[in-house]
Amino acid sequence: MSKPFIDVAVGIVLRDDGRVLLGQRPAGKPWPEWWELPGGKIEPGETVREALVRELKEELDIDVTAATPWVTYVHEYPKTIVRLAFWKVTAWNGEARGMEDQALAWVNPHGPLEVGPVLPATEPPLRWLTLPERYLISHIGSEQNLNAWLERLDAALADGVRLVQFREPEWERQARNDQTERAALERAFQAVLSRCRGTGALCLVNGVHQEAWWSQADGVHLRAADVQVRRAVPRKPAWVAASVHNEEELQAARAMQVDFMVIGHVLDTPSHPDVPGMGWQRFAQLAGGAGCPVFALGGQSRATLRTAQEHGAHGIAFMRAQM
Repeated sequence: MSKPFIDVAVGIVLRDDGRVLLGQRPAGKPWPEWWELPGGKIEPGETVREALVRELKEELDIDVTAATPWVTYVHEYPKTIVRLAFWKVTAWNGEARGMEDQALAWVNPHGPLEVGPVLPATEPPLRWLTLPERYLISHIGSEQNLNAWLERLDAALADGVRLVQFREPEWERQARNDQTERAALERAFQAVLSRCRGTGALCLVNGVHQEAWWSQADGVHLRAADVQVRRAVPRKPAWVAASVHNEEELQAARAMQVDFMVIGHVLDTPSHPDVPGMGWQRFAQLAGGAGCPVFALGGQSRATLRTAQEHGAHGIAFMRAQM
């Protein structure tokens, strides 16, 4: 017997301090006393946003004034399958209160939760919320450029960037047959890692580099080619990301259950001067099917962050933009 499939709109109601609102399911409902994100079933004829606005008014007595799509995620419960359209709600009128006599709590997703247990489908978005919104990708190229790039990294970290990828494919190719270059490349990796550790930033290493580095860093960022030939990552690091350019690569990354994806290139970029960007509409289509947070890559800067989020991005990834 097949399980009922339910479409649900869910609000990630966020305060300026980063805390997110959870509600405790009342007695008499399935999973009583468990904590969840607010939201409810999308009724026939409703858009996700319309359902979200209605549910948060009925459940919390707030009027949503700013909300953007985030992640659409499918979770299978013992008796149902739910497709949860998570939207970030960043502005509203009124003060949240439990209209169903449910307890409410503003929790910090970065620390141990003050309440619990939380519904299984609530656990992934709480973890995703710990991902920073800006993702800096290295492009050092050689030892001669290292000091200048480290200065740029220091400036980015001082500006609040907390997610960095060490990605040096050309340098890696040179280092494969040159021990001097190999040593220089490793020094560069350790220098980047040290700076990230010193500021609390996450540091991922690109899949082009040796697997021994993956466990030293906070995770691995797989190239699209890596995803196509792998079914899983051995000794899975804390974070596994993947680059995606089309539907086929996206489905392969979903099958690996990566933690987040980078989709691009969105806008025209010097990295691909002869290939036009996919544009925001195509990006939004791919982002909507990712099942996890996505970053927009290609022509991104602080000025495009809001636009990216309006099209379903968690944040932006960049190499050259001055942040």
